[in-house]
Amino acid sequence: MNEGGVILYPTDTIWGIGCDATNEEAVRRVYEIKQRSDSKAMLVLVDSPVKVDFYVQDVPEVAWDLIEVADKPLTIIYSGARNLAPNLIAEDGSVGIRVTNEGFSKRLCQQFRKAIVSTSANISGQPSPANYSEITEELKSMVDYVVGYRREEMGHPKPSSIIKLDKGGVIKIIRE
Repeated sequence: MNEGGVILYPTDTIWGIGCDATNEEAVRRVYEIKQRSDSKAMLVLVDSPVKVDFYVQDVPEVAWDLIEVADKPLTIIYSGARNLAPNLIAEDGSVGIRVTNEGFSKRLCQQFRKAIVSTSANISGQPSPANYSEITEELKSMVDYVVGYRREEMGHPKPSSIIKLDKGGVIKIIRE
């Protein structure tokens, strides 16, 4: 990822396609792999709530409470995204960020020391794979590296809940 590579990796929810969230060319490649318009935003993973401040200009106070009490993966869409690849930031200036607590993805974020793109491991419009065995060979061949961890798991994890926080702290539920 330091050289702009794109990976396929297990997250705290489903398998994801990832890259350096600050590298515009790497982000462009993810959109290309997914055959997705870059007007459809992708979220990023970080390993600690402290890192949210680096990628968001003004984090509403309620966000800290939501992160702390979340008992399942929670993606929060924040206004005022910064320090990320411009093509990762939505047209309205927002970005979705999830603080991961799952062992592998948390360590990956810690070691990489930057936000990592996390978007479902599928071509846009196709169903999201529930586990590694459901990821198409075509998609596997398009990334630079496939993580060898947790490939044998056959569970059906759910995608994260998504909420949008407006600057005034107004909460809008996007996906429960």
